[in-house]
Amino acid sequence: MPAAALRARFQPLLHPVVATRQRFRAWWQQRLPRTDTQVLTQRNIYILPSRAGLMFGATVIVLLLASINYQLNLGYVLTFLLAGSGLVSMHLTHNTLRGLTLQLRPPKPSFAGSPVVMDVTLGSTGPARYGIGLRTESGSADSLTWINVEAGGQAHAQVSFVPLRRGLHAMPVLTVETRFPLGLFRAWSVWRPAATVLVYPQPEHPPAPLPPSHTSPSDTATARRVSDGGEVEGIRNYRRGDPLKLVVWKKAARYLETGGDLVSRDTSTAARHELWLDWQHCAGLPPEERLSRLAAWVQVAERGHARHGLRLPGLEIPPAHGEDHQRRCLEGLALWQ
Repeated sequence: MPAAALRARFQPLLHPVVATRQRFRAWWQQRLPRTDTQVLTQRNIYILPSRAGLMFGATVIVLLLASINYQLNLGYVLTFLLAGSGLVSMHLTHNTLRGLTLQLRPPKPSFAGSPVVMDVTLGSTGPARYGIGLRTESGSADSLTWINVEAGGQAHAQVSFVPLRRGLHAMPVLTVETRFPLGLFRAWSVWRPAATVLVYPQPEHPPAPLPPSHTSPSDTATARRVSDGGEVEGIRNYRRGDPLKLVVWKKAARYLETGGDLVSRDTSTAARHELWLDWQHCAGLPPEERLSRLAAWVQVAERGHARHGLRLPGLEIPPAHGEDHQRRCLEGLALWQ
């Protein structure tokens, strides 16, 4: 059994306090409804003194005892002035979050091991809000993204996390907090977004050489259409790396006069060849490494403008190319079971 699995199994015995805290946190978060739009009210905002606030409170108590013992009128004035400032600070800290609206934009798919960016919009219908931090609930304090929201305006913040496995993932729990204005209190709220993100397999790096392509019998008869002048019909936009002998200079000159680009002769050679990215081409590798290699091949084939198809056990995607086809192949790899 792996060491990580052993630690997870015996963690309740080794660290009972940590395990109890994690179970309580999981039970409590399950009671929070998932939503992509969260309005912060007094029902979902929590506030406690910070370390600085505890020291401040202890100082006030010492000043109060000293003033009582020595009957210092100026000591009373200073003590109650500081206590009043602390109470005002508590209300300001709480009001910084109250009434704030959080909205999550649908995240874009990503690859395993790469960060997924969560784009959050913060809106305020009241006064300006300052010193608001966002992070994932499991992230450290150093990962906080700090932002201010203008009065009656909106602001955008980005929080990222790194998924380690492919598949459809729920978005992590987010924490929004503030210590504005004096840092004596920390007000925070916990938000469980409802959105999900699709994570593709981590591409193999460096990618292995592509498997050989094969001639398509159906395209052999139709792809090579020769005109009466003996030239292969069909042109396409010039691609970087095309040899100069493929450039159709007469037509390119006319296109350039009208503001167009260079054009190359489509020899239909690429169209007659189909590249199949097959599960069997990765024989000898574990399943997840096969998926990683296929994901890398899909990217390489798409960058090379090659028509490519994908074969997995129980799934076959016919050859094509383009962004939609690439996304379809990667989705098939991400969700394959």
